[in-house]
Amino acid sequence: MSVDDVLMDAEERMEKATSILKNALAGIRTGRATPGLVDSVRVEAYGSQSPLKQLASIAAPEPTQLVIRPFDTSTIKEIEKAIVASDLGLNPQSDGKIIRINIPQLSTDVRKKMVARIKELAEEAKISIRNIRRDANKAIETAEKDKEISEDDRDRLKEEVQELTKKYEADASELAKGREADVMEE
Repeated sequence: MSVDDVLMDAEERMEKATSILKNALAGIRTGRATPGLVDSVRVEAYGSQSPLKQLASIAAPEPTQLVIRPFDTSTIKEIEKAIVASDLGLNPQSDGKIIRINIPQLSTDVRKKMVARIKELAEEAKISIRNIRRDANKAIETAEKDKEISEDDRDRLKEEVQELTKKYEADASELAKGREADVMEE
């Protein structure tokens, strides 16, 4: 693997770690209804597990309500079961064609737990980013030992990897701070 490939690989993997964090944060409940809240709920339908967003359209017509319209109304019971089993604390109500979910206001204790979870997710993303940095630095040192690059190039490349690490750790922190502010907003 060339040195440029090492940098590109590290950046791609760090971007993916940030993207995974962003998706995980979207599923954390705030006081407002958002489709991201139930997007990734897995539903047992047609003999396999599928994300809810593949089986239904999800809308938030009001700040405290979600409306789920299954593409096939025969899956409505399975969707309801999956939402109840998802541990989101939501109570779906169905009229046979659509499912409505009223989003209750969060208590202060629940908000604090959500913030703690956000911090955990952000820290996991940062650890992942640091592990990617370690892998990239190993590849750079190996290239230097194999006489593919000079000591100066090694130092310059390690500096570039460190800059990438700082950038993506800052991105993860910003995503977490933004989500924390959403959760704590009354």
